[in-house]
Amino acid sequence: MKRRKRARLIYNPTSGQEIMKKNVAEVLDILEGFGYETSAFRTTPEKDSAKNEATRAAKTGFDLVIAAGGDGTINEVVNGIAPLPHRPKMAIIPTGTTNDYARALKVPRGNPIEAAKMIGKNQTVLMDIGHAKTIKHDQAHESYFINIAAAGTLTELTYSVPSQLKTMFGYLAYVVKGAELLPRVQFTPVRVQHDGGVFEGKVSMIFVALTNSIGGFEQIVPDAKLDDGQFTLLMVKTGNLFEILHLIRQVLDGGKHINSPKIEYIKTRSLKIKSLISQNRLLLNLDGEYGGDAPVELTNLANHIEIFADTDKVSNEAITVDTKLSEMTQNFMDEITHFEETI
Repeated sequence: MKRRKRARLIYNPTSGQEIMKKNVAEVLDILEGFGYETSAFRTTPEKDSAKNEATRAAKTGFDLVIAAGGDGTINEVVNGIAPLPHRPKMAIIPTGTTNDYARALKVPRGNPIEAAKMIGKNQTVLMDIGHAKTIKHDQAHESYFINIAAAGTLTELTYSVPSQLKTMFGYLAYVVKGAELLPRVQFTPVRVQHDGGVFEGKVSMIFVALTNSIGGFEQIVPDAKLDDGQFTLLMVKTGNLFEILHLIRQVLDGGKHINSPKIEYIKTRSLKIKSLISQNRLLLNLDGEYGGDAPVELTNLANHIEIFADTDKVSNEAITVDTKLSEMTQNFMDEITHFEETI
């Protein structure tokens, strides 16, 4: 007798105004209808709750692990699976604030039922996963990321926005905090070794992207591919407030910033980053959370995890702008105009 496939739903009960809690039973029914013997695990406030359960489920032989929650929950599940030699398929049910990964995979956001139904299309992508070696709490540390590694002044933004504010105001919380930080942008000398050579110079920001969606924007890295085995390395070579404001305008105007002389825009499979001033602490942000300090070594693990996606829409290179994102963009533009008028 043929064994039924097994799926483990790992869900964050507090994500997205507790939307997942209300839909667990129906999601399980949908997955059962697709032929999976399905069970659920509710994450706890304990450190690495989702990560540890993902590892356990993978080692126990589950065929599919579903991460339901925000980008943080998804990152934890990936970190539980990625180090293993035998990795189950993965799916996501996004219920968080920005849902960058879901946006890149074209998974319905904020609607657990529709996201679960998408699994029934049986469309997957062999996704690239980032591997990071950093220093954390004065010790060597390894972790994985699915969307973005970043360093520089504006990456402080994700640490500075309180979780309650993110839940209440979503994108707007990042916009307000980002505008507040702009006058304090610092210009840091760094050394970045990549496949094509070495960059040495001052930067205010470094992005290392796996997908094209960062903070809800799909224009920052407009040509990122999900499965080509390459990072997109983007470095901002200015600390001048007005030049940064101009670059932001170019980002919002269809991604025109990539042709600016103030930008280094590079494709690479691996890279190393370190500060050229030893006393300057250079923090690394992985998928929106503190991931350690430089020096850092990043490697692209090509086609590492098979993840369910709506590939009918992923192949469409058009920029998707929903109503909420349009409002956020306008708010950010208004903030930029305000700074230009008052400084």
